[in-house]
Amino acid sequence: MSDRSVTVMWFRRDLRVDDHPALAHAAARGDVVALWVADPALLAMTHHRAPVRLRFLRACLEALDAELRGRGIPLVVRAGEPAAVVPEVVHEARADAVCVTGDVTPYSRRRDAAVSRALAADGVTMQAVGGPWRVAPEDLAGSSGRGYLVFTPFWRAWEQVPLAQRIAPPPALSGPSLASDGLHALPGGAPPLVAGPEAARARLEQFIRSGAADRYPDDRDLPAVDGTSHLSADLRMGVLSPSQVGRAIAGSRGMDAAREGFWRQLAWRDFYAHHMARYPDVASRALKPAYRGITWDDDDDLFAAWCEGRTGFPLCDAGMRQMRATGWMHNRARMVAASVLVKDLLIDWRWGEAEFMRHLVDGDPANNNGGWQWTAGTGTDAAPYFRVFNPVLQAQRFDPTGAYVREWVPELRSVPDRFIHEPWKMDAEAQDEAGCVMGRDYPVPVVDHSVRRHEAIARYKDADARHAAMTGGAA
Repeated sequence: MSDRSVTVMWFRRDLRVDDHPALAHAAARGDVVALWVADPALLAMTHHRAPVRLRFLRACLEALDAELRGRGIPLVVRAGEPAAVVPEVVHEARADAVCVTGDVTPYSRRRDAAVSRALAADGVTMQAVGGPWRVAPEDLAGSSGRGYLVFTPFWRAWEQVPLAQRIAPPPALSGPSLASDGLHALPGGAPPLVAGPEAARARLEQFIRSGAADRYPDDRDLPAVDGTSHLSADLRMGVLSPSQVGRAIAGSRGMDAAREGFWRQLAWRDFYAHHMARYPDVASRALKPAYRGITWDDDDDLFAAWCEGRTGFPLCDAGMRQMRATGWMHNRARMVAASVLVKDLLIDWRWGEAEFMRHLVDGDPANNNGGWQWTAGTGTDAAPYFRVFNPVLQAQRFDPTGAYVREWVPELRSVPDRFIHEPWKMDAEAQDEAGCVMGRDYPVPVVDHSVRRHEAIARYKDADARHAAMTGGAA
């Protein structure tokens, strides 16, 4: 064995070799052991055991292994508690350092602290280089030093940060040979979409070359139109970096207004990651203290109807069925479905957050939590809580012909356009002609939106008043 330094590069959600600052740092030090740990505690968590996402993760890891082997080393997989496994691998490899990319979830921070303590006992340090964001939380602290609670000023600061130059992958890697447990801890079977950096780059190129990137501001809210990038799962697993996306979108022409609309959506990813980094409690409760005391109905039957796409609100039902069938849901449908759960069914947003994480291939703790709290009015959104999406008006605006609804709710395929989003308004004859008898073939709405909207606002007001009484009006 050579006298070169050995670094354990512990991969987590950064499954690529190109544009990878931590891997470049490790390779610059000398020999490298590429490690992925199948953490049973993490994989057993509700937020991390979605079969569709785990199949995609496995395929991404297989692609990473192939990329690493092409440069001279394999991916070593070990199963067990990271605080035990990582020091064990360090000892076997006679490594003197561990390198990772950062993360922001409460669990990841506890895990990394435990691993660092275990390594410190042997005089080994663990260094975090980069992360799943484009701009690190510490680099956008704001005037207060506590970051940004509102997206618009965050965006203004974020977009001013120059795009980082590409970090080329190490042309060759070497390191000691270690035994590997394989990927048996993850489910096998076909992933929901082709996985790995090559597939991600192909999706990005298609998004740009098809013109979808230039039509993004017009098409992104239309669920029946293929107007989004479909890169969310790639970014979630880190087979593609945000900076790679930014450089490709800007290209030689720069970031024009149309493409900037897409770039702004990537800023939301960083915004929610920064937010969780600074306010880890949002992982389990509302950011705004007043809304930790909202009275929820938490009706199991209504929740089951929502999960299964049986609420009687066609756009909401279409989105939920799309998610269960494919592991993905259009963002506009996500917002409508979330609003129906919280503001119409009066069910705790955390129930919906967990349900999304059980099914979404792109399920990300920070982004999912941030989106749910935005819709629920309990998080960073500057708009007041009485913003309530009307599921019918949303459908009429963003799915005017009902094409999306008809794709995912086949019971409604023959319903005339004028009734597609309000099928309960058909008379008996129209129902017979459409082959969709309400209450038999498709449910009537499980609640009255106009009634529940007022009830939801009343409950938020009540929670506000109770909090003010308890705190003397302090936020």
